[in-house]
Amino acid sequence: MSRKSLLSLMAAALLCSSLPAWSQNLPEGKGKEIAAAKCNSCHALEARVGNGYTAKGWATAVRMMTNHGVPLSKEEIATLTPYLARNYPEKNKADAVVVPGPAKVSMKIWQAPTPGSRPHDPLAARDGSLWYSGQMANVLGRVDPKTGRVKEYPLKTAHSGPHGLVEDQDGNIWYTGNTGALIGKLDPKTGTVTEYPMPDPQAKDPHTLIFDKAGILWFTVQNANRIGRLDPKSGEIKLLTPPTPKSRPYGMALNSKGTLYVVQFGVNSVAAVDPATLQIKEYKLPDPGARPRRIAITSDDRVWYTDYSRGYLGRLDPATGKVSEWQSPSGPKSAPYGISAIQDVIWYSESEARPNTVVRFDPKTEKFQSWAIPGGGNIVRNTDVTKDGDFVLANSLVNTVTLVTVPK
Repeated sequence: MSRKSLLSLMAAALLCSSLPAWSQNLPEGKGKEIAAAKCNSCHALEARVGNGYTAKGWATAVRMMTNHGVPLSKEEIATLTPYLARNYPEKNKADAVVVPGPAKVSMKIWQAPTPGSRPHDPLAARDGSLWYSGQMANVLGRVDPKTGRVKEYPLKTAHSGPHGLVEDQDGNIWYTGNTGALIGKLDPKTGTVTEYPMPDPQAKDPHTLIFDKAGILWFTVQNANRIGRLDPKSGEIKLLTPPTPKSRPYGMALNSKGTLYVVQFGVNSVAAVDPATLQIKEYKLPDPGARPRRIAITSDDRVWYTDYSRGYLGRLDPATGKVSEWQSPSGPKSAPYGISAIQDVIWYSESEARPNTVVRFDPKTEKFQSWAIPGGGNIVRNTDVTKDGDFVLANSLVNTVTLVTVPK
């Protein structure tokens, strides 16, 4: 995807993703003229026609548009939002299947202060704070769970699209500028932002990032089909190309030996990167339709992934190449997404279930348990784990951050 197309997706798709391509196909009614005028680039998003949103979802989506610079007056927003909600309601969602079980959890939710900021990724910092990337507001947000205070840090480059988050040993927060073609570092003490632009013009969409044991920052560049390596001491960036074209490197995790594993969302594949030799090995998943999106690794170095397209939880044993799969409780349309391993138990979210769920899977018993997320949860794209072993979610469309306290 070109940078122009990606920016259109970020700025226009959230409002227009469910609209027909051409304004003459829009339903009649008050608000049609505004939709036609403001969504005239939606023809690039025909594949998403018909998904729709709830009324609250459309209200949030419209705020995302305005955050990203689309000019809409208060009067236009008041007319446009009900028009979209009336004509393009949410549909084709899987009904959430809540599986009872013995584990007890509690959930606490904080609202991001900027409406429509679209919290994309969460981060549990070592000082106990929770962070989120406010992708459509161009901020990083910090939540103090003890006081409930939320502070937003503005970023340097406008509309940089902050996406992935990771903390370094000094407490700096690193992020990917998904529409800014950069890696950024925020010093929370001063608010200073340092940026590292991509060295290759094709590497336009840095995505997810992680530090290895040597302090080197690794990141994926999804649509450019690259895996990147940044040395924080020198600022040098190297870009690697996976063997499979259009593999779309996405989520990342490290095993106990320091090997980097990357799920490739464009194909049915998991890649392993040797940080020393920079060699990449790919493991094919057995089903051609598998599309692994996020990843977690347990202490036995087995790789767990969410198969977004088929509604499965998967496990790859790199030592043998064996793949095991379990259908997610809410079925093939549940779109499992963000995933973490906590004390070798797998926790993830079904992002297309209505409402979104938190799912627990115990590899020892191979049993599921799940909970509906209050307020719908829509949409959990990534997750993290606190130092106390609790589960953290960013909920992009409802503009919140959720802390799930899990059994110890």
